[in-house]
Amino acid sequence: MRAFRYYDFLVAGMVAVLLCSNLIGPGKVCAITLPVLGTLSFGAGNLFFPVAYIFGDVLTEVYGYARARRAIWAGFGALVFATIMSAIVVGMPPSPHEPWNATLQPALEIVFGNTWRIVAASMLAYWVGDFVNSYVMAKMKLWTQGRYLWMRTIGSTACGQAADSLLFYPIAFYGIWTNDALIAVIAFNFTMKVTVEAVMTPVTYFVVNRLKRAENVDTFDEGTDFSPFSLADGGVRRPLDADR
Repeated sequence: MRAFRYYDFLVAGMVAVLLCSNLIGPGKVCAITLPVLGTLSFGAGNLFFPVAYIFGDVLTEVYGYARARRAIWAGFGALVFATIMSAIVVGMPPSPHEPWNATLQPALEIVFGNTWRIVAASMLAYWVGDFVNSYVMAKMKLWTQGRYLWMRTIGSTACGQAADSLLFYPIAFYGIWTNDALIAVIAFNFTMKVTVEAVMTPVTYFVVNRLKRAENVDTFDEGTDFSPFSLADGGVRRPLDADR
């Protein structure tokens, strides 16, 4: 497998954003008031979770589906470890000799003490959503012969975020929230996440172009094994011209 200078940094960035969005963000519900729309409430993690999809788009576009697949599994492994670690830390009995534990323990339970439904929903939604995003991105690159990057990033994000939202919220909150509330939250969060991707399109273009020139590569997933359970390398990597 060819070594790349910046691939590892992108994987690390994607995993960091993913962990922060899933561990820090869900502990706080934000509310903003917008003209016409009124007051909107959403989990704080939704502000930054779309950035993980941007990392996924960049990885797939520059390095191909096979390399993005490795990053997705790295993120999934990090989520599993963080979930186990959180459960152990929250579940261990606090020392009665430390007075601040009386305040700290309830706070930890609120922020990190998610129910099994939320944990399962988060894991499954991330895994499916990211693979859908990367798969659609790679396939659209073949269909468009590498053109229309904006259409591929937004289109793949729309598919991935749809899968993510349609899995996470029903699994985590069906029977707890009303059906109307569930549908409203799914619609709002899907729209917000896709909007973030669209707004960030110029940044995605800039990063992709710089990376392709720096790595001297443009990857097309011709003949790639798209199974999410394979860790084999794949794709056709085409060197860029020196003036590109």
